[in-house]
Amino acid sequence: MHKQYLYAPIEPYVQHSLQVDSTHTLHIEECGNPLGIPVLFIHGGPGGGYSPVHRQFFNPSDYRIILFDQRGCGKSRPHACLTNNTTAHLIEDIEKIRRHLEVDKWLLFGGSWGSTLSLLYAQTYPERATGLILRGIFLCRKQDVNWFYQNGANQFYPEYWADFIAPVEPKKRSNMIAAYHELLTSDNEVARMRAAEAWSVWEGRTSNLKTDPDTVNHFGEPFHALAMARIECHYFQHEAFIETNQILNNTPAIADLPVSIVHGRYDLVCPVNQAFELHEALPNSKLIICNNSGHSAMEAEIAKALVDATDLFAEQLS
Repeated sequence: MHKQYLYAPIEPYVQHSLQVDSTHTLHIEECGNPLGIPVLFIHGGPGGGYSPVHRQFFNPSDYRIILFDQRGCGKSRPHACLTNNTTAHLIEDIEKIRRHLEVDKWLLFGGSWGSTLSLLYAQTYPERATGLILRGIFLCRKQDVNWFYQNGANQFYPEYWADFIAPVEPKKRSNMIAAYHELLTSDNEVARMRAAEAWSVWEGRTSNLKTDPDTVNHFGEPFHALAMARIECHYFQHEAFIETNQILNNTPAIADLPVSIVHGRYDLVCPVNQAFELHEALPNSKLIICNNSGHSAMEAEIAKALVDATDLFAEQLS
C-alpha cells in the first residue's frame, strides 16, 4: 500500500444509519470539512464495502467526504443479504443518501464496480453530479464478466485459477458464475463459506500488479468474503440488472460533466480496453493510463493519479 501519496488518516465527524426499505439499513459516514465540496466515495464489488483508507484520497480541508456501505456489505445490515439487492436499488439508495444529507450536487468517486455504479447513477441523475473521478473502469458487460470469471484472466494466473475452480464440479465449470451462484446460495454453510473464500481470494490475488499478501488476506477474511462473493455473484448471474451495453449507450447524458478516468495498463480484473471505450464515448473525458499498475487503487501510480485528480477538481471549483 502506498500511503506516501494519500492524505493523512482521519476519523469521521458523524456517522449515520439510514433505513432505505423494510429490509436494508445503510451505514454512512462523513469526514473532512462539513462545509467543503461534497464527494461520494462509491466502493467496489458489488459487496466490497469501504475501508478507512478510502477517506485519504481527498484533501480533508477541501472536501466533505461521504462514504457508505452498499446493501448487504460492510456495516450495512442485514449482512450479505440478496433480497431487494439490485442495481436499481443501489442507484436509488445513493439518491436517498443525497437527500438525507441535504447535498445539492456532489462529485462521484468510484473504482471497479464503484465506477460502474457512479456512471449509472450519474446517467440517471446528471443534474446531481458535479463530475466523476473513476478508476479501473468496469462496464459490466457479459464479455467483461466472462473475461475474469470464465476465460481471459485465467490464462495469466493458471495456478490461482486452479484454486478458484476447485470448489466447482468439473462438469459445471463451463459456466462458473452459475456454478458459484448455486454454491453461494446453498443451505450448506461449509460449502457456502468455502466457495466465498475461493471466489474472493481469486480477486484479491489478481488485483495488484504483484500479488500483495495484505490484499489477499483482506479478501479472504470470512466476513468480507461472504458479502463480496454472494453479492458479486448474484449481480453477475443477473447481468448486473442492466441492459446490454447500457453505460456506453447512455454516455450522452453525462457528456457535459468533467470526467477523469484512471486505469492500470496491466489491470487483469478489468482490462484497460474498457477505460479506452468509455473515453472514446466521452470525448471530453481525461484518460490517465498508469503504465506500471494493475487494478488496485492502492498501487502507487494509481493512488497518486487519483489524489492528483481530486486536488485538481478542488482547485478548479474553488
